[in-house]
Amino acid sequence: MALFYYQAYAKDGKKITGYLDAPSADTVKQMLVNKGSYPIKISVAEEKKVGFFQKLFQKKVTVKDKILFTRQLSTLLKSGVPLLQALELLIEQVDGELKNIVITLKDDIKEGASFAVSLKKFPDIFPNIYIQLVRAGEASGNMEIILDRLTEYMERSEEMRKRISSAMSYPLMQLGMAVVVVGIMMTFVVPQMAGNLKDSGKKLPGSTQFLVDISDFFVNYYLFIIIASIIGIFGFKYWKKSSSGARAWDKFKLKIPVVKYFTKTGAVVQFSQTLGMLTESGVNLSESLDIVCSIIDNRILADTLSEARDKIVKQGKIAQYLKQTEIFPSIAIYLIKTGEESGNLGSMLLTVAKNYGDDLSEYSDNLSSKIAPIMLIVMAVIVGFIVISIVVPMMQQGDVAGM
Repeated sequence: MALFYYQAYAKDGKKITGYLDAPSADTVKQMLVNKGSYPIKISVAEEKKVGFFQKLFQKKVTVKDKILFTRQLSTLLKSGVPLLQALELLIEQVDGELKNIVITLKDDIKEGASFAVSLKKFPDIFPNIYIQLVRAGEASGNMEIILDRLTEYMERSEEMRKRISSAMSYPLMQLGMAVVVVGIMMTFVVPQMAGNLKDSGKKLPGSTQFLVDISDFFVNYYLFIIIASIIGIFGFKYWKKSSSGARAWDKFKLKIPVVKYFTKTGAVVQFSQTLGMLTESGVNLSESLDIVCSIIDNRILADTLSEARDKIVKQGKIAQYLKQTEIFPSIAIYLIKTGEESGNLGSMLLTVAKNYGDDLSEYSDNLSSKIAPIMLIVMAVIVGFIVISIVVPMMQQGDVAGM
């Protein structure tokens, strides 16, 4: 069997293109004729070897690409198109790295592999939760429903990530501008003005002398500062990637008030949304809890939830042991307990995830609106201190000269 690329005219006269697996070009031609199409070109779709530089500049798979792929696949399956044919149709709708992935998925399924097993070949693209939900969809025969849930899950997660990132980006941009402005003033403006003050022979005020000392340090040791900053940044990243460094950093984040709220509430949303979706999709509780604990970003919280997971699997009391972690708010525990007792655990977990996800987004928006003016005030104070420390002595010197 080989993959053939074809161009043909449909019954309505429209030009169509696509790919078909067949033993020969004649078979492809006969298949098209049987469908009422008139083939005009049939050629073997040769697999191109991607070189190093092509891979380097090849379009990577984004979250948006995965969402679109999952939604399109669900739509085709709802329309009654078989999975293999749906993947063949999607080959023409995607490009870059995702195109090669879809071709591989299609070939694996044609050879008898399951969709979930084939997805395992790409763990960097399709996480464990994606694979487990697809496996549940294959087992239950509700693949299109599972894909819809996955689409909603990815869309909500990406929307929250963007909102938090957007809320924090403006204050960080202001901080960067403040650093640049102060750096320029300390490197170019202060030395020139301080030189004029020193020529007068008078003793400089304390604040002015402080600025002059800092400016001299910047000018004389700028190369050392740049090298030390680069080493510090890369050293911190290397340390944070190590096992001990990552745990220490995660523990430190739980001690900073604002960061602690984002970390713990984010864990509540991740846990509730993922476990709720897995539970409603028919994945067993033990396997669902394994997946949930593996996707929590903070290692300290993940370890705490793993301990609770072992107790839950043994005794089945979810709300009771989640309460002992001291991660979940009391209202969330009450809702989970209600869902557990009423038999609607999955839907109640999704409700908890939605409520606290909305709270997290609202908190990030409010925080951004509060931080922005504070950053402006801090920048104004710093720049004002520099200007006053330099301008006031110069004005005094001018007054003396005038007298």
